Amino acid sequence: MLYTVGEMAKKLNVAPSTLRYYDKEGLLPFVERSDGGMRMFKDEDLEPLLIIDCLKKTGMALKDIRTFMDWAQQGDGTINQRLQMFQEQRKSVESQIAQLQDTLDILNYKCWYYETAKAAGSTAVPRAMKVEDVPEDIRPYKEKYEKRRNPVK
Repeated sequence: MLYTVGEMAKKLNVAPSTLRYYDKEGLLPFVERSDGGMRMFKDEDLEPLLIIDCLKKTGMALKDIRTFMDWAQQGDGTINQRLQMFQEQRKSVESQIAQLQDTLDILNYKCWYYETAKAAGSTAVPRAMKVEDVPEDIRPYKEKYEKRRNPVK
């Protein structure tokens, strides 16, 4: 079955302009055109589009995604390069996840902090609490936050 840019964009939950931009940037060498020049997508085009979307979400630059797409077009001779690229992106995403988890930990601590302050009517109450007086599930966040606020010199 053939799909227009709009139909394929809907399948991918992206704007049609995104697919046009990807095509303009050379990421979609597999896309066919109608006699009138309209981009026509096939069912099998969905897989590489999903990979492009995935790589884009990892923060990979378009030029690097284009390199991957070029390697994919070249076939099995580029399997090692593609594997290495995905392994590097996985490391990058794992690092991003760790950074986001650290951010979430601080947010969890500060939510508890301000909920406690609101109930007490003052931020002095949670600020003065010792680690052992903090709920057990919040202690690691408080300890981590306090170490950041007061690094050992």
